[in-house]
Amino acid sequence: MGQVNGDAVHNRIALLRAEQGVTRRQLADALGVHYQTVGYLERGEYSPSLHLALRIAEFFGLPVETIFSTEPFPRISDLRPPAGDEPRTA
Repeated sequence: MGQVNGDAVHNRIALLRAEQGVTRRQLADALGVHYQTVGYLERGEYSPSLHLALRIAEFFGLPVETIFSTEPFPRISDLRPPAGDEPRTA
């Protein structure tokens, strides 16, 4: 299951599962894989096949590029404006 660092596939599976209240086992059952496979995917220890990536995207009802990327996704905390730069309300 090892991979070269430059071949890493980043994903938002854990975030999507949390948002939708789906357990690893529920996702695994829906995809027909072992629940540990979902854990390996979430931790970046395993890159999905194209077929599995498309099935995951279909499960969540999102485009595959919303879930998977060759570049790390920004952390939510990195998307917040710095303190003092927030819009002021009157």
